[in-house]
Amino acid sequence: MIKKLIGAVALMLTCTATFAAGGGFPLDKAPYRVNDMASLQNGAKLFVNNCLNCHSASSMRYNKLKDIGLTDQQIKENLLFTGEKVGDMMHIAMTAKDAKQWFGTTPPDLSVIARAKSVNAGPSGADYIYTYLRTYYRDTSRATGWNNLVFPAVGMPHILWQDQGPRELTTVAMHEVEGKEGAPKTWERVTTVYDAQGFSTVKAEPVDNYRGHATFEAKFKAANPAQTATYDNDVADLTAFMSWMAEPVQTLRVRIGVGVMLFLLLFFFVTWRLNASYWKHVR
Repeated sequence: MIKKLIGAVALMLTCTATFAAGGGFPLDKAPYRVNDMASLQNGAKLFVNNCLNCHSASSMRYNKLKDIGLTDQQIKENLLFTGEKVGDMMHIAMTAKDAKQWFGTTPPDLSVIARAKSVNAGPSGADYIYTYLRTYYRDTSRATGWNNLVFPAVGMPHILWQDQGPRELTTVAMHEVEGKEGAPKTWERVTTVYDAQGFSTVKAEPVDNYRGHATFEAKFKAANPAQTATYDNDVADLTAFMSWMAEPVQTLRVRIGVGVMLFLLLFFFVTWRLNASYWKHVR
């Protein structure tokens, strides 16, 4: 039993180390709003109006949204548009066959995507979603006209681009290049600027006496910072809803866990005192 437990812990740490070594674009910490009913309701509205066109959430019923403070009437008036009933699952009209034909792949079901994208002892799925939805940029080299820093060469276009507003992206990559005719490797800094229309300009310059390691930096410049800030707030609400949807009972689970730990602590104290009382005359 002990060997199995040690093996499980070692496997978890190995997976975490593998994720860290794998690199990838660093994820921003998503604001925690799973307990905020107003944020969850706004997130539900954004999800149904935007995500639920191509993605389903087949493990969630509309009437489950009553847990975040919505009534049946509010659900009917604001979230049901094509004749669904309040007790129906969050399915979409598009079939998997049509999706495969139109998009080249079937859009994933988003019921538990927040849990699927989480990493043991690492970034949460909410961090992934929050960063992913905020790192789209125009790229004319892509068929959809869009690319993403978290998911390079992503197939999904940026459906919320009008809410976010136009932005420019500047990336700076430091990497090694092979020397010519057996010469040693050298370092090169590549600066790429994507304008608001997605056209890019690239500037490469050699870097002498560099002793560091390969790096990648990205910086966005919004045409309307206030609009982008509002978009970021909406994305935080949408992320909170998707995190809640992946595990609607997570707040209850945390409360129960805290209660159990307090009980065990109290039970340990009582047991410790009983043990001391029992053995105090046995020396």
